[in-house]
Amino acid sequence: MSEFFNNYFNLIDVGNRSIEHSKLLSISEMINKVNKAGGTIFIVGNGGSASIASHAAIDLTKAANITATTFNEGSLLTCFANDYGYEYWVEKALEFYAKKDDMVILISSSGQSKNIINGARKAKEMGLPLITFSGFSPKNKLRDMGDVNLWIDSSKYNIVEIVHQTWILSVIDNIIESKI
Repeated sequence: MSEFFNNYFNLIDVGNRSIEHSKLLSISEMINKVNKAGGTIFIVGNGGSASIASHAAIDLTKAANITATTFNEGSLLTCFANDYGYEYWVEKALEFYAKKDDMVILISSSGQSKNIINGARKAKEMGLPLITFSGFSPKNKLRDMGDVNLWIDSSKYNIVEIVHQTWILSVIDNIIESKI
C-alpha cells in the first residue's frame, strides 16, 4: 500500500514541477494589471474545478485585496443553464457580467467541457485576457485558447485538480508576497 502513496505523491510532484515559472509570473502580472485598471477576475470551472475557482477567488479578494468572483451561485447557474443550455451558461454569464477591464480564468481538467470552451470563445470575442488550466490530452480544445495556458500531462482527475490548485494558489501567494 505504501507504494501506491509514493507513486501518487510522485505524480503530484512531477505535475507541480512541470510548469514554466515564466507562465506563473505572467499570470501574476496580468492579474495585477487588471486590478490596477479596476477590473474583476472571473474564475470558472465545473465540479472540483469550480471548488478551485471559489478558493482562488476568495483568496484573491480577501488576502490579496483583488476583486475576484465565480459564477458558483446555484440560482444563477441553474437559471442560465435552463434558459440558454448548459453548454452556454458560462458564455452568457460573461456576456452579462464582464466588462472591458476584466479578466477570465477558466479551469477544466479535460479541457473539453463545452460550457468552458464557449466561455473561452466569449472571453476572446470580448477582448478579455484569458488564462486556461487543463489536463488530459495535449490536444484538448481549451489548451491553446488563452493568452496563457497551463496544462498538466495527466488523465487522473484528482492529480490534475491538485496541481491546478497548487499552480493558481502559488500565483496568488506570489502576488501577496510581492505587495509586502
